[in-house]
Amino acid sequence: MLHRNLKQRQPMSDPFGVAGRQWLSEQSLPEDVQDTVDAALRQIDFLTDEITKIERDLARFALDSPEAKRLMTVPGVGLITAVAFLAQVGEIDRFEDPRQLAGYLGLHPRVRQSGASQATTGRISKEGSALVRHVLVEAAHTAVRSPGPLRAFFQRVRAKRGHAIAIVAVVRKMCVLFWRLIARGEDYAYQMPIITAKKLRNVELTAGASRRRATGNLKGPNREERRQLERHSAEAAEHAYQRNVTDWQRQQTQRAKRPPRELDFHPSSVPKPGTYAAGTAISLVVSLGPKPKQRKHGKQGKHGKKHRRHRKG
Repeated sequence: MLHRNLKQRQPMSDPFGVAGRQWLSEQSLPEDVQDTVDAALRQIDFLTDEITKIERDLARFALDSPEAKRLMTVPGVGLITAVAFLAQVGEIDRFEDPRQLAGYLGLHPRVRQSGASQATTGRISKEGSALVRHVLVEAAHTAVRSPGPLRAFFQRVRAKRGHAIAIVAVVRKMCVLFWRLIARGEDYAYQMPIITAKKLRNVELTAGASRRRATGNLKGPNREERRQLERHSAEAAEHAYQRNVTDWQRQQTQRAKRPPRELDFHPSSVPKPGTYAAGTAISLVVSLGPKPKQRKHGKQGKHGKKHRRHRKG
């Protein structure tokens, strides 16, 4: 509309903010265009008030929910992500394990199989709520920018499968993490306390809490110094995760290269089932040697030639 009346682009990013509305009021527009702009601003104000009321109700629900506070200890998870996840999932006891929860949200790959042919997997099924998957993807993009095991896991998958698949893998990892945090009643072990406290304080302000000001002289490290200390702690956890993965991969490689142990013994020396104690695993490779050659006969059988000679005689 402004472009149609040969007006320049607004100098600010939000034309409907305080500075943007001041700039709009200074523009000389025809009467009908000015009425349309005023009507659009009234609609924006009405929708903004409605969104503010809904966010206030969601913030009050999150403050009264221990599960929502527990989920917000995970990097990248805020008010909307925690509330949307809890609203869709409901009671976590409905799911016996994290695999059922991931399948309920459509984060498992599709499986295609016909008859006795080999099954093939494709993209995720995308069953369930698309809103929850959307907010989890947004949370995953934020989580991989923070130091910690989630970023190390993302970098490991991205090196093999690419960025998009790695983000979906982080989303499924976060879904499994949510299930375990709620089921066990524990907070995220690698959280950054200052970031978590800031998120909870923003939720309190959204719910209508009054702002408070610090009084007196505070001793010790300031806020930025404490954030740096917590960041170093999270980076140490990320490096520990990387070392664990590297050690596990090295053990798997060495185990694959190790030749199996061969034992020569008679089959009758194999003990009967049930003679070993429960929990004992024994792997044996039996070498029985070549089978004895069997005598081959023609089409007439082994008595064919003898019977022919007897008939000629």
